[in-house]
Amino acid sequence: MIVKPDTVFEVSWEVCNKVGGIYTVLESKAGLMQDNYANYILIGPYFADKAKFDFAEENAPKEFQEIFKQLEQEGIQLHYGAWQIKSSPKCILLEIKDFSKQTNFWKGQYWDLFRIDSLYSTWEFEEPMLWATAAGKLLEAFQQTTKKKTLAHCHEWLAGFALLYLKKQQAKVATVFTTHATMLGRVLSSEGFELYTHLDSLNADEEARKRSIIDKHSTEKACALNADIFTTVSEITGLEAEKLLGRKPDVLVLNGLDIEKFPSFEETSVQHQTNREIIREFIAYYFFPYYYFDLEETLTFFIVGRYEFKNKGIDIFIKALSQLNERLIQEKSKKTIVVFFWIPRDIQGAKQSLAKNKASYHHMRHFVEEHLASIKSNIIENTMRCNDASCFTTEKNFHKKELFDADFLQQMKRLRLDFMHDGIPPLVTHNLLNESNDDIIQNLTRSGLTNSPQTKVKVIFYPTYLSGIDGLIDLPYYEAIKGCHLGLFPSYYEPWGYTPLESAALGVPSLTTDLGGFGRFLLSQGKGKSGVYVLQRYHKSEEETVRSFTEILYHFTSLNRKGRVDEKLVAKQISDLADWKLFIQFYLEAHTKAIEKVY
Repeated sequence: MIVKPDTVFEVSWEVCNKVGGIYTVLESKAGLMQDNYANYILIGPYFADKAKFDFAEENAPKEFQEIFKQLEQEGIQLHYGAWQIKSSPKCILLEIKDFSKQTNFWKGQYWDLFRIDSLYSTWEFEEPMLWATAAGKLLEAFQQTTKKKTLAHCHEWLAGFALLYLKKQQAKVATVFTTHATMLGRVLSSEGFELYTHLDSLNADEEARKRSIIDKHSTEKACALNADIFTTVSEITGLEAEKLLGRKPDVLVLNGLDIEKFPSFEETSVQHQTNREIIREFIAYYFFPYYYFDLEETLTFFIVGRYEFKNKGIDIFIKALSQLNERLIQEKSKKTIVVFFWIPRDIQGAKQSLAKNKASYHHMRHFVEEHLASIKSNIIENTMRCNDASCFTTEKNFHKKELFDADFLQQMKRLRLDFMHDGIPPLVTHNLLNESNDDIIQNLTRSGLTNSPQTKVKVIFYPTYLSGIDGLIDLPYYEAIKGCHLGLFPSYYEPWGYTPLESAALGVPSLTTDLGGFGRFLLSQGKGKSGVYVLQRYHKSEEETVRSFTEILYHFTSLNRKGRVDEKLVAKQISDLADWKLFIQFYLEAHTKAIEKVY
């Protein structure tokens, strides 16, 4: 017989608190968790400024009321309610203001029992430690009160203290711990360290101490070793965790998407055209004051994510774009590639020249729209003059002076002259602090990607969030993706990789790598050469990687319209492989194993 938990608690710092990718994991699978468990509750931190948008508070059920009162006496304030997402799952948010008086006591406890070295830790570490300890107290009290088969699934070191507390108390609660990325692996990779080359020879504790992350690393390690069931989100993170944390994962809980909420292929095709026109308008007022290129022969690529120059593969991305640019110039290609770097960082407002370009462009557009009725009338009149088919084979029968009057042409000339600028388009849309020292700007310039008229690959560093109201493109994240032709995510360190999966689900071909969990999953399914490309980075030199990357970019650039539509179709089909309806089985497996171990 399969033993199932009576109540499942999922504990994460990102419940009603969007920080990173774990929010997407929890939000997108919540409905299926509710389908599989009659009693499913999430536990997160309470932040009033976020709760007012994401959380609807309710009266706590009877089984929690006495527990809440007990914990309030210890300085822990609890809020019961519903997370305001598609499936409205129940959640409990914990506020630990008064509980913070016990900070040093608990740091001492975790050192004595689990050798978690937090002597020099700050509030960044102490706050989640106290919150997760409070969550552990809640779980312990719930199980003791109800006597139900209870399971706690804790995500990342921030929530891991809940399971360590339960272990300390020897509470009869089954525990599952998931690491989505190791602290040490992420830090080493960001420094340019060849993690996968030296993984076997690393002294993890020593390296973590050198980098002042021993508190988080030792917590992560203790959680992995003490959880009833240890899981990671991918094969590549499993290899890393085995070496750095000392335990091989019992189950891989791959990250999926709720594919039903994404548009159909037919819908994505319509949305692509609509949003492509909005992006083209932006490209027009960004580049055309300086020089012109044919938008019908233009493809838009993009990269999006945190500003991690090495980890996100921005370094090799720029090098591959440079090689593609040189190749297209040599071949005198008609194609132009516009590449967006949607990578947020600190900014000081949009460039003034760009605001002026936008205003001038819209002035021209509005002027034309005001005269559309007379222009249409002139076109129809010229058409009526034609007595045979020859009218439609030569320009002389539709001469501009017959379509536009002198005043119109004179005003358009003035507007166009006002729109024009000397120089070349900027590399970045916003004013940056120390712009000349920015890694992206420096490497673009060094690689010849300067936006000069001669370049075939144009670049736009767009360092602000795609909120839909940024004042430039004004498209939300997903809508901006839909308007592009190819998403590129050549990460060196990517435990899973939601962005290439999301891109594919939106009907936009993408690229990931075999150092990302999603990329390795696709290779295991015999995919990776179409729709979603998997770039080989594992045990490859940078030169080999850049060369392969350039070939993929060149291949896609060379496709005709039908070829690109075929790629979109394959991308959409590939995203179906990562539906939560398929991947939820891994969570159920982990939970079953943990319950069987404890009960």
